Parts: sequence; C-alpha cells; structure tokens
Amino acid sequence: MLKPLGDRVVLKAEQAEEKTVGGIVLANNAKDKPTTGTVVAVGEGRYLDNGQKVAPAVKEGDRVLFDKYAGNEVEYNGEKYLVVREKDLVAIVD
Repeated sequence: MLKPLGDRVVLKAEQAEEKTVGGIVLANNAKDKPTTGTVVAVGEGRYLDNGQKVAPAVKEGDRVLFDKYAGNEVEYNGEKYLVVREKDLVAIVD
C-alpha cells in the first residue's frame, strides 16, 4: 500500500458523472474533475518551524472535499489514486 510522507494524504477520488441531470452522456473531456474522495492513507503529519509535530486532521475512511486541481494522480497496482497535501483538503463530509 502507498504510505504518504509528511502532511500528504492518499485519496481514492470519486468518479465524475457520466450523464447530466437531463440524461445527456458526457464526453471524457467535458466531465468535471472530481472534488470528493475517500482517504485511504495518511502521512504522519507536518512539523512547525519550532519542531513541534501537528497530527493530521483526517483519518483513513474519511470522505473529504478537496480543491479541484489539488495533488498528483498516481497509479499503484492498477488503481488510480490522488496524493494531496492536507492543506488542500477543504472539509470532511459526514
């Protein structure tokens, strides 16, 4: 499994909608980039300038909102993941 470093978080992004509400099938380039995903791995946290470690605010299994163009897509064992910094996460969805 991927183990992110520092304040990074590995997400499994939710798939973009295939159709509009009106039933129109969207081409791949017309779909919005997903902004919701599930946390699959969390780094150990970040360090402040004074050396104090700050624990991550999210945990594995959390469903989160993230900035549209955040992170880097990676492929691991045939699965696509998104690696983002915790600061690019906007909210935890209940």
